[in-house]
Amino acid sequence: MKVLFVCSRNRIRSLTAEHLFAKVPGLQVRSAGTEADARVRVNAGHLGWADLIVVMERRHRERLAQRFASKLEKKRVVCLDIPDDYEYMDEELVATLRARLAEHLEPGSK
Repeated sequence: MKVLFVCSRNRIRSLTAEHLFAKVPGLQVRSAGTEADARVRVNAGHLGWADLIVVMERRHRERLAQRFASKLEKKRVVCLDIPDDYEYMDEELVATLRARLAEHLEPGSK
C-alpha cells in the first residue's frame, strides 16, 4: 500500500509519520505539505501515486480538494484530526499517529 501523509509545511506531523512508517513491511510512504513554504509541496503526482492519503487536519483535505479535485475522485482520504501542537518525532505525536492509523493500515483495509 502506498501512503501519502499530508500536513501544512511537511516539517513535523507528516514528516514524523513518514519516518515512523517507512520501514513497515507492505507500506511505501511519502509526505508532503499544502503550503507554498512546505519542505516538499504536495502535487498531482503525489496524489496519483498514493493508494491512501492521510491528512492531519480537515483544512488539509479542503486544500487538496480545491487544488486537485479530479485527482481525489477515486482516492481514499483519511483525516486524523491531529493539531499542529508538536515537535518532530514528539513521543505523544508518535503514539497518536500509531493509534489513529492502526485501523487504516491493516492488511485488507483498502
